[in-house]
Order: sequence, then C-alpha cells, then structure tokens
Amino acid sequence: MVECIEKAKRVRNVDKLLIFHCDRGCQYVSGAFQKATKGMIHSDSKKAYPWDNACIESFHVLLKREWINRFKIFNYTHAYKLIFEYIETFYNTVCIYSHCGYLSPNEYEEQYLKTMEKNAVKIAS
Repeated sequence: MVECIEKAKRVRNVDKLLIFHCDRGCQYVSGAFQKATKGMIHSDSKKAYPWDNACIESFHVLLKREWINRFKIFNYTHAYKLIFEYIETFYNTVCIYSHCGYLSPNEYEEQYLKTMEKNAVKIAS
C-alpha cells in the first residue's frame, strides 16, 4: 500500500490537497501508511457503515466481474499486471461514466485541467 502511494505521488506530482478514502483496515493505521499520507486528509468509513466505501466497492465489483474472474491468477506479479492492464487500458481510457459527464476518467481529467488553465489565464489577464 505504501509503495503504491509513494509511486502515485511521484508520478502525479500533485501539490494540491488530497483526500485519501479508505476503510478501517489495519494497513491504514500503520506508521508507514501515516507517514506516506502525511498532509493528506484521511477519509475513513464510519464503523459499521459500509456505504461510505460504495464507490470503491463498486469499482472492485467491476474489476472482478469484468476482468479478474476471467483468469487463473498464478502469483502476485500476474495479479498486479492484470489489474494494471485493466485500469490503464480500459477503466481510465475507454469506459465512460455518468458522474464524469459520460467521459472516461482520463478525458474528464484532461477537460478539467484545460478548464483550470483557461480560468488561470483569465484571472492573470
């Protein structure tokens, strides 16, 4: 988990406030996790209230139903590659979602960044 967070911070180079939503699992209260997410807002589910995680739970269902259940997974590396492939070549690039204005997450983010750049130019003028 920590390695994933560190990689995401390096790759995305985000300097704005981040919210990290997770459940109440033991890996999220470890010292290493707390250190890796320092400066982020932790959004934990309330105890015995699973609906807080509805979005990520929905993603996990899709991942399993549409992709993972098609394969016999041999080891961690194989699972990692399958999940990476699903996210990077389908979920973020091809799939469209109503909450993204019927765009893929990558298209939505690109549109958002263009809008932010236009607004910054307007403000600077």
